[in-house]
Amino acid sequence: DGVVTGRRDGDTATEQLQASLPAVVSVTDQSGEARYPSFKGIMAAKKKPVESLDLEDLELDADEVGLAGAWTAVDSATERPARTAGTIVKDEGEGGKQLAEFLAGQKFI
Repeated sequence: DGVVTGRRDGDTATEQLQASLPAVVSVTDQSGEARYPSFKGIMAAKKKPVESLDLEDLELDADEVGLAGAWTAVDSATERPARTAGTIVKDEGEGGKQLAEFLAGQKFI
């Protein structure tokens, strides 16, 4: 009926959401386990016809699809910097103090 509904799980609450279509929806790794088809389902899928449509069938012009028709463009992308080695604290009676100083220095506490 022109809407998409979903559930968003937060730290303290679960929300039911609804958006009108068209909409962009993203899913996280918490979306559940993958569903694997049964052998019967695989065999039935092999017998289904595959329908191919071209732009004329969809009544679209070539400049309305692909990069030419995209509403957004990526200007640039950079790789994430490599992770640096962390600080190792050897606890010889002062480990708790060193840890507290490190956390305070990073403004975590």
